[in-house]
Amino acid sequence: MKTAYKTLFLGLVEKDEGSAYGVTFPDLPGCFSAADSEDELLPNAMEALEIFFEGNLERYTPSTIEQLTSKPEIAEALGRGAFFLTVPYILNNGGTTRVNITINRGLLRSVDAEAERRKMTRSAFLAQAAEREILG
Repeated sequence: MKTAYKTLFLGLVEKDEGSAYGVTFPDLPGCFSAADSEDELLPNAMEALEIFFEGNLERYTPSTIEQLTSKPEIAEALGRGAFFLTVPYILNNGGTTRVNITINRGLLRSVDAEAERRKMTRSAFLAQAAEREILG
């Protein structure tokens, strides 16, 4: 069986007038997030998934939009203006692996300069860049 390392969960976004956006995950009991602006929705929701899955070994299978919209409470929320947000989660296996890659020398110099500017190691910078690219 092949392990999925990236999973997409659907967050239900609701906002009452004069309040922050609230994001709940119908498939993940107790997992929620909030954001003051639409720009903060995705990063905050991704952080909520990270926190939810820390030490949580239970496996969760994301529902489809069709499965979720068939639930009366979700259909009602959507009717009031709620919407879905697709939130990616990368499985953290709890360890690191040493790898050998080939990269253009000029690009490597740029990577090293940017990593140093951010006070990061080369490995941390490359891992962060890869994660951002995968998660979108």
